[in-house]
Amino acid sequence: MAGERVAAAERGATTIADRVVAKIAAQAAREALGGVPDGGTAPHAGVLVNHGVARVRIGVELDYPSDIGAQCGAVRHRVVQRVHALAGMEVPEVVVRVEQLHSVHTRAAQGRTQ
Repeated sequence: MAGERVAAAERGATTIADRVVAKIAAQAAREALGGVPDGGTAPHAGVLVNHGVARVRIGVELDYPSDIGAQCGAVRHRVVQRVHALAGMEVPEVVVRVEQLHSVHTRAAQGRTQ
């Protein structure tokens, strides 16, 4: 019994919790953006996993002015890449929601009034 080989299909499967995939996605977004804007909060993710396919929603805060479209594209690309590499899941959908823009001008004005 101890020396017998069990076929892969009979051994079972590894499942990865949605919250683990969400943490991978949030970290990937942080990597794509190069960190968190001054006074901002870290990216956060919600994930729906079904049969090895992850659909991801990421909330981010960005510096402004900047190329918002390019930053969102970089987040999408990095999330797909990291979730696939670390969790082995396909990611056909990454929705990036920009929750807040942090303006250099606003921060400068706030610094003068404090």
